[in-house]
Amino acid sequence: MTLPERYNQLTQWIERLTGQPDDLLHIHAGMAVFMVARLATGRSFGSFIPFAFAVAAELVNELLDYLHGQGWTASGSAVDLVNTLFWPAVISAGVRWRPMIRRDRPAPDRPGIDDAA
Repeated sequence: MTLPERYNQLTQWIERLTGQPDDLLHIHAGMAVFMVARLATGRSFGSFIPFAFAVAAELVNELLDYLHGQGWTASGSAVDLVNTLFWPAVISAGVRWRPMIRRDRPAPDRPGIDDAA
């Protein structure tokens, strides 16, 4: 049995076991890879490194689906890509570009750490 066939059997087993649709499982899988990559690398969500792991995992998923050859379509892959990467992308961008909150900034009358004499 080839790797794409084994992978397809695994994904179908997960669908049957959970009773959840493929679209929802893509969302969960994207977030799981995103979180595990954050914990394993120690890099911030804002570094986009965890997001890159989620992208890589989804591309491997789509490659294996393509190699398996059953029911693969470009539009189906596009939906899978969006479902898997939407929330990791939003979280990465939000952490990266969030404005500094008040407690992160030194008070005007108090020197910052770098200003201490």
